[in-house]
Amino acid sequence: MPVTAIAINCSLKKSSGEASSTDAMIGVLRDAFSQHDVELAETLRIADYNVAPGVTSDEGDGDDWPQLREKILAHDILVFGGPIWMGQIGSIAKRVLERMDAFLSETDDRGRMPSYGKVAVAAIVGNEDGAHWSSAQLFQSLNDTGWTIPAVAACYWVGEAMHGTDFKDLDETPDKVRQTAGMVAGNAAHLAKLLQGANYPGSEG
Repeated sequence: MPVTAIAINCSLKKSSGEASSTDAMIGVLRDAFSQHDVELAETLRIADYNVAPGVTSDEGDGDDWPQLREKILAHDILVFGGPIWMGQIGSIAKRVLERMDAFLSETDDRGRMPSYGKVAVAAIVGNEDGAHWSSAQLFQSLNDTGWTIPAVAACYWVGEAMHGTDFKDLDETPDKVRQTAGMVAGNAAHLAKLLQGANYPGSEG
């Protein structure tokens, strides 16, 4: 079976025609995944939807999370993109993680969450320190909610502190970012293919 991926952009801004650094980093990973025959089906800009606060999979009238959840879980790989704010992953990313907490009570008869057998990687951008802390926040939460994290799972770029250059403003992608994206995509594609053929066994108890 082909491996497919989907991305979420957890920018604090809605789509407005303005270029997004998070989208730019997701684009770098999209190109890298294409080298491994993995299609990135679409990018969901979370701020464009009403993702209600809460820790269930459906928070009632007007909540767009159920449809987003369905789209995300229809793919083998999740590219979790977001910016650094105040040295940590932004609030919209945290909202998504909180909604994924529902997976813990949505297990099958072997105790496996809906995300079991699926891979998650990170695309992080910012103009300050915090890429390692942001990826640590993401990966701990994603692992807790059933996602599998491959080796070298974060592709990030952090600009000089107190300056206004964003990733989207660069004339070209730095070599180290491109090289890291290739490793992230290759490892994630490899792991997703393995899990397609042999998902976690879960528990008999």
